[in-house]
Amino acid sequence: MSLNPLLQLAALGQSVWLDDIGRGMLEDGSLARLIRQDGVSGMTTNPAIFGKAIEGREYDSAIASRRRSGLDDAALYEALVLEDVGRAAELFLPVFARSAGRDGFVSIEVSPHLAFDAVGTVAQAKRLWSALGRPNVMIKVPATHPGLTAVAQLTADGINVNATLLFGVDRYRETAMAYLAGLEQRLRAGLPLEGIASVASFFLSRIDSWVDKRLEALAGAGDRDGLVLSGQAAAVCARLAYQACKELHDSERWRKLARHGARPQRLLWASTGTKNPAYADVKYVDAVIAPGTVNTMPLATLEAYRNHGCPAVRIEEDLQGARALPGILRRRGIDLEAVAEELERDGVRKFVEPYDATLESLARRAGSEQSS
Repeated sequence: MSLNPLLQLAALGQSVWLDDIGRGMLEDGSLARLIRQDGVSGMTTNPAIFGKAIEGREYDSAIASRRRSGLDDAALYEALVLEDVGRAAELFLPVFARSAGRDGFVSIEVSPHLAFDAVGTVAQAKRLWSALGRPNVMIKVPATHPGLTAVAQLTADGINVNATLLFGVDRYRETAMAYLAGLEQRLRAGLPLEGIASVASFFLSRIDSWVDKRLEALAGAGDRDGLVLSGQAAAVCARLAYQACKELHDSERWRKLARHGARPQRLLWASTGTKNPAYADVKYVDAVIAPGTVNTMPLATLEAYRNHGCPAVRIEEDLQGARALPGILRRRGIDLEAVAEELERDGVRKFVEPYDATLESLARRAGSEQSS
């Protein structure tokens, strides 16, 4: 029998996390099986994932019970999320212990309405961190410009941070610098650096979706040659971000922090479910395998990779071509950093909308309960 491809990723130095959560998988043993059989070593969540989960009937009794405590919609949503994340974190605690704190993390996101509010983000992140009270929790903070201020402050406060919604190499570098700045602030204060963990979540498939759509529009205007570039941008951005990560960890600035016990902020590949049906369903896993990184996969992608993944380290293939592609696209009017800024704004919106929709759904369910 051939080795499970998901387990082979771990052998190559890449951690597999699950980009999903729900009360069902926490209660029926399916998450525990993924941890035990597939080597899943962490979990990421977001408002869209929780919105879909909370629509399920398995939340009815919890919603009714907490409504009787007088919680409003926002407080009810947070209570449900905290309960799920706490239960998941307990399941991952043995992974956290076995990996000496490298893996076993579960991420919970601050309200998407705080994406451009550094002060509000820090306050809510501290409250969530305190409420969960577990060392294997990460607080997800959108890596907007205000968000980077929050990343630095929370790191200085000793809170694990998942800096999310990264779409460009420049913003990735800024995120990495914010993490270092937080560690340096902590070091100046005489506080320990050991045990603080962070990831920088770089989103992939959305980049290709945007660039491919633009290339198709250019083809319609007569530039059909550009279609050969379709499906390349996301992997190129990942390759360039990985090179930036390696350069950072070769710097004296990082080595000084490492000598005091600092852990590297790992790149985490997110948005790895394939959106274009013309592409392989494991495209955003196979292309970005690299030691020292994380790939967080939706359940469907994880199952596809278990079935027919082809593990091999490919992240440093054709670096010359990768470095050339941004210029080639720019000459066609596609600036990848400008694309990243647009995708960041769109990414915040795509979390705000399901968050608000979930609160509205909770309000409607409360109304139905009262009228029945």
